[in-house]
Amino acid sequence: MTTITHNEVRQYGSIRSGSSALIKCLIESRPAVQLIFFLRFASGAVLSGSQYDLPDLAHFLTGAAIWQCAIVFVYLFNGATDVVEDRINRVGRPIARGEISPAEALRWAGGFAVAAVAGAALLQPVLLVPVLGVLALGYVYSGAPFHAKRRPLATLVVATLGGLLTYYAGYLNSGGPHVELSLAVLAVAMSCWMGMVGATTKDFSDIQGDARAGSRSLSIVFGELRARAAVSLVALALAGTFLFCAVTVAPTLVWPAVVTALGAVALAVLAVAGVSYGTRHRRRLPYRAFMVTQYGAHLALPVAVI
Repeated sequence: MTTITHNEVRQYGSIRSGSSALIKCLIESRPAVQLIFFLRFASGAVLSGSQYDLPDLAHFLTGAAIWQCAIVFVYLFNGATDVVEDRINRVGRPIARGEISPAEALRWAGGFAVAAVAGAALLQPVLLVPVLGVLALGYVYSGAPFHAKRRPLATLVVATLGGLLTYYAGYLNSGGPHVELSLAVLAVAMSCWMGMVGATTKDFSDIQGDARAGSRSLSIVFGELRARAAVSLVALALAGTFLFCAVTVAPTLVWPAVVTALGAVALAVLAVAGVSYGTRHRRRLPYRAFMVTQYGAHLALPVAVI
């Protein structure tokens, strides 16, 4: 009969505890958002003009894993610094529910940041500068003394730059010969969609907690009705511009642009309709339209390229 020692039991318990904390941290970092960042990175590779074979695929996946470590840091660090407003807004993520402490989440966030920098330095040096850039943006967004998340213009700039860096990192990782016009159009259009539309719609469900935490979102500064009307117009203008550019100079992007246009119409309607008022679930409908549109536009890209 095999005897299990007390130290082995403690070690097993420690491993289980660490695994549980890691899973909670990954949930805190918002898997749906992590996936869209992966699709942005992949789009940068797809539109780089490079041809892939099996070794290139391994190279791409290594670069994507490094980039995702950096993005996990950004959102995990944000979750650890948003705990006050998240609890007021009854956000259902692990830190707000008390399943993992902000201090422990910050330790894991630091680990992901170190993994991203070390991975880039040792395995994909071409990604080192973009990785450092996106880590800096993540700190500026959530950390003291900057707290860019509390000011609408700063939020817009940081979010847009984060999107642009992601497409650029995917392009750099692929070793493309030059920046394709279609990549530039997609990167600018979808990064502006992220910074100018997503950054506003995500606040509709969190106004009470954000105000208590000292945030100055558009909905708080100008009023919710004005913010909803503004984001509707911006979404339609961005989608219209994207579609025009796709038709005239980047035909590869016509289908992603069409998906974006349809999503913009749905978002604009939801933002001003009564159905998106009331409960937190209903208030998140414009943000969900924003997210679905992003997914649709990026998933339409391989179809368009083929």
